[in-house]
Amino acid sequence: MSLANDTQRETALLGGGCFWCLEAVFSRVDGVVHVTPGYAGGSVAAPTYTQVCTNTTGHAEVVQIAFDPVRLSYRALLGVFFATHDPTTLDRQGEDVGAQYRSVIFAVDAAQQATAQEVIAELTAARAFSSPIVTRIEAATRFWPAEVEHHDYYAHHPEQPYCRVVVAGKVEKLRAYLGISAFH
Repeated sequence: MSLANDTQRETALLGGGCFWCLEAVFSRVDGVVHVTPGYAGGSVAAPTYTQVCTNTTGHAEVVQIAFDPVRLSYRALLGVFFATHDPTTLDRQGEDVGAQYRSVIFAVDAAQQATAQEVIAELTAARAFSSPIVTRIEAATRFWPAEVEHHDYYAHHPEQPYCRVVVAGKVEKLRAYLGISAFH
C-alpha cells in the first residue's frame, strides 16, 4: 500500500445499535477501507463486552471506520448511517436496549461535527422520520477495539439467529438504500 493511499484515509466513529450490525453494513460500502468494532464514550479503560453489556461503563458499541474521502464523503457515510438504523429511539435499537446501543456520532474534528449537525438538520427539515432524531453528536473519545471474537462476526456466523434476523435485516436496508452495485 502506498503512502499516498494512507494520507487519503479518514476515520469515522459511529454507534447505532449492535456493532455486529454496523460492521456488516459498513464493510459493504464502496470507499470504506476497514471497519473495526469496539467501544467509545465511557469511563472505564479497556472495557470488555461483558462490562459494556452491563450498561454501567457509559460506553456505546461503535465501529471505527477507515474510509477514502475521494471515493466516499463523510456526508455520504452519514447517509448510510441514518438509512440503516433507527435514529429516533433513545438508547435502543429494536430489542437491543441500553445506552450501549445509543445512536451517536463521535466527531473526530470540527468539520465532522458541523457535517453531522447539517445532516441531522436536513433530515429533520425533510421530516425523513416520523419521530424526532435523538442521535447524539459528541467529540470523539478513546476507541477501544472489541475482543477478536466480535470482529467480522456476521461473516463468521451468518446462520446464528441474531445474524439471520437482525444483522441480515440491516444489510438488506443497505441494499435498498445503495443498490447492489455499491457492494464490495
